[in-house]
Amino acid sequence: MSHVRHVLILTVLLAAPASAQNLDSLLSRMTLEEKLGQLNLLSAGGRASPEQMQLVRAGKLGGLFNVMGAENTTPVQRIAVTESRLKIPLLFGLDVIHGYRAIFPIPLGEASSFDPEAAEATARAAGQEAAAFGINWTYAPMVDIARDPRWGRIAEGSGEDPYLGSLMAAARVRGFQQNIFATAKHFAGYGAAEAGREYNETEISERTMREVYLPPFKAAVDAGVTSLMSAFNDVAGVPASGNAWLTDTVLRREWRFPGFVVSDWTSVAELINHGIAGSQAEAGRRALTAGVDMDMQSSIYVDSLAALVQSNRIPLAVVDSAVMRILRAKQRLGLFRDPYRARTAPPATELRALARRVAGESIVLLKNERSLLPLAKAGTIAVIGPLADNKEEPLGPWHTQGRAEDVVSVLQGIKTKVQTVLYAQGSGIDDTSKAGFAAAVAAARQAKVAVLVLGERGDMSGEAASRSSLGLPGVQEQLLEAVAATGTPVVLVLMNGRPLILEWASDHVPAIVETWFLGIEAGNATADVLFGDVNPSARLPVTFPRVLGQVPLYYNHRNTGRPPDANNKYTSKYIDVPVTPRYPFGYGLSYTTFGYSNLKLSAARARVSDTITATVTVTNSGGREGTEVVQLYVRDEVASVSRPVRELKAFRRVTLKPGESRAVDLRVAVRDLWFIGLDMKPVVEPGTFRVYVGPNSAEGLEATFECIP
Repeated sequence: MSHVRHVLILTVLLAAPASAQNLDSLLSRMTLEEKLGQLNLLSAGGRASPEQMQLVRAGKLGGLFNVMGAENTTPVQRIAVTESRLKIPLLFGLDVIHGYRAIFPIPLGEASSFDPEAAEATARAAGQEAAAFGINWTYAPMVDIARDPRWGRIAEGSGEDPYLGSLMAAARVRGFQQNIFATAKHFAGYGAAEAGREYNETEISERTMREVYLPPFKAAVDAGVTSLMSAFNDVAGVPASGNAWLTDTVLRREWRFPGFVVSDWTSVAELINHGIAGSQAEAGRRALTAGVDMDMQSSIYVDSLAALVQSNRIPLAVVDSAVMRILRAKQRLGLFRDPYRARTAPPATELRALARRVAGESIVLLKNERSLLPLAKAGTIAVIGPLADNKEEPLGPWHTQGRAEDVVSVLQGIKTKVQTVLYAQGSGIDDTSKAGFAAAVAAARQAKVAVLVLGERGDMSGEAASRSSLGLPGVQEQLLEAVAATGTPVVLVLMNGRPLILEWASDHVPAIVETWFLGIEAGNATADVLFGDVNPSARLPVTFPRVLGQVPLYYNHRNTGRPPDANNKYTSKYIDVPVTPRYPFGYGLSYTTFGYSNLKLSAARARVSDTITATVTVTNSGGREGTEVVQLYVRDEVASVSRPVRELKAFRRVTLKPGESRAVDLRVAVRDLWFIGLDMKPVVEPGTFRVYVGPNSAEGLEATFECIP
């Protein structure tokens, strides 16, 4: 489906049925308490409490979240539209991150597909299913750029690159908003938490904020996202939930964002902990006047701000503007016309088919010595590990209404492909005991190949799940070493929500497959790849370091005055480990091989208004049909500000038959090569640009062109 058609669908779905004049009239009839009530958002424990229902009757609640099921949302909505004085409908929100009940791959896994259309499809399906259960607003997508894998919420986003992150952000917004409202979060810089520690402070220059952390939010705004969520963190000492530069200057004045901003959970009250407010009322004043329209869970706006408005410490116009943004959103969603919005969930077979297809696209083949993979569908296979027969952890973090009973485990998936399977758990996920090793070793000795399914629990990633180490938890690495010592060839299947440190495995295990948390079809999708029914095509959306001491490590870093040089001690590197990553951004293998040749640019010179087309011949030089992700990176050779060594600017998924060659075009608008100049404004400067086209961020053919005035 084309982007244009998506926009048309979105326009029809969210078209306002009443005039702005009607909303003006409604606002004029509201008391101050009712206005502040529209800015109040509370969580319910599955269903609204009697106290919350009374707030709805009194017009002191603009929305509820965590109300589960239409049988619970409908009665509360009925109270709002029949028993409250002004009959204003409610928003019903939920963290529908990567599925409602049908759980798809975590967003970091989906980003590995380098397929925005796939992300749009899963968001559309998740939104439709959520809408059938009474939800009309999701707190997704999370579009934070994350460069530190210690931070647990790296699992929720699209990785380290602002270009890929922007495409995925826009795709998910379009997908969700065919059925429910989307929320781009967390505005902004949350992914830069120091030490990778959840909720921690950030120190981000304005240049880096604008070049790295803000572009995915801008893409979400351009895609029509209805709301943004303010972040927990501060930005250089100013908390995001009280940061007028972010929410007023950038979001509203520069980007002309017409939607509303909701705080994160109690982040308004947390301005007190940040030390910029001495009371709840002051925290509320700081947040509301900075541009945070809706207070999630603190109840500060509705409880503490009336006196400040009446004393003119908060202008009434500020309150009215925030209320109007909420009312316009409800109107845009059609709630005044159809407050209950009955919807039908997609068929379960359709959801499962989509989940399996996208999960298959999200699996990254990291290593495959001597073509151990794909496996033959004959002979005895040992399946080992704490995640092999696990149906809970593949759901990953934030799996909403996902249930283990819906999940196909990796063991189950493998059993559909091959008859003789020996299973041994070996250990728990974070066990310290090696009691199960003997059974695992015995199984491996009887098999032609051992598949070890290792990694994290789902709750080791996501919110409040920062890790100080990135190795396999518990005794899993020792289990891997014990099985490998049998001499039976080993395939390591990883299940995790972040890059892991794989020092021993990368050096000693012949085949490694990164599956992330794939959702309900994890087992089938993993087996499809292991046995060659699906040729892996995913690429890493985030860098895998060699050791923890390299973190943070990302491909699009700036150069230094002394770039790494193995022949010169006094250059930027370590004395005990290479400076390069274990697996670079954009990396991934296939069961076939691809060659690149004949790179040509459409022009040697171009103006800012022009588009440069890079054409490269890609050849499938192996024996299987496969899909290559052809990637284009650019470097601004000389600029007034130091620029990254490479920046992703285009990519294409290209499927080729064995022996087939194709000329692949990748287009880059020269205006998209902007950066923040010395005057803190976007600029594309004349000069030489180096173009790299290849299979990942560390390899590729090169060409140059000159940007002229």
